[in-house]
Amino acid sequence: MVISSKAQVKLFKQAPLPFIGQKRNFLRHFMKVLDENIEGQGESWTIIDVFGGSGLLAHHAKQLKPNARVIYNDFENYAHRLAHIEDINRLRRLLSDLLKDVPIKGRIDKKTRNLVIEVIRNFDGYIDLNSLQTWLLFSGATLENLNQLYKEAALYNRVRKNDYPLAASYLDGIEVVSKSFDALLPEHVNNKNTLLVLDPPYLFSEQKAYRKAEEFRFISFIRLMTLIRPPFILFSNKHSEIIEYLDYMTEQKNERFKGYDFVSINAHVNTGHRYEDYLIFKF
Repeated sequence: MVISSKAQVKLFKQAPLPFIGQKRNFLRHFMKVLDENIEGQGESWTIIDVFGGSGLLAHHAKQLKPNARVIYNDFENYAHRLAHIEDINRLRRLLSDLLKDVPIKGRIDKKTRNLVIEVIRNFDGYIDLNSLQTWLLFSGATLENLNQLYKEAALYNRVRKNDYPLAASYLDGIEVVSKSFDALLPEHVNNKNTLLVLDPPYLFSEQKAYRKAEEFRFISFIRLMTLIRPPFILFSNKHSEIIEYLDYMTEQKNERFKGYDFVSINAHVNTGHRYEDYLIFKF
């Protein structure tokens, strides 16, 4: 499926709707690597966002290299969420009005909490769990279903004050698929002008923010690394020991990873929880 729109294309600096791990802090480095290694506007190139997440990397790749074929593997059903932004904004306004007297980030009192739950239960449109967890729970907390939210004793007013931007052009010109990585990659790895953009769930790190993270285990990582070949851009973090792994593979004369380069940044999920993230690449 190719998403198309007549709306004027806007460059989104972050995903239109909340998504943990959307890589917005890496956008400058990501764009620089693309620009230095893919000439012109991307003619004859295919760029695959293999673990697409919010689609933010695919969006920026298409804007920077508009003539490239860009494939977004929407394994988290993010495009489905985008289609319901109007409902998400409508529920946001209802909750924002209800919580107007509760301090920002303040704990919601029991009476108001019950009213919040009632509003959500009675809402007649699409309900987005990712948005609700951003609005009503501490930063980094996740919801698996609505019943989990209804049982939460402590809710907090973190509802944003403005609507999310409409995103009709966000995936403009991008092919949207939904496949496991080991089904998608074999279709493209033999094309030397295909760039693999890889942001898998990180090993040895908290993965519950990913809808299907339970399907990506150590054996999945090994399978992925077997399929990877340059050119690639790979995101990971220090806890995953990815640099040590690549160095070991290089020592074992694995030419696919020899001469890789990387950029590291310090990021944080919430106060007191910082980590080192990597953008690793080879062309």
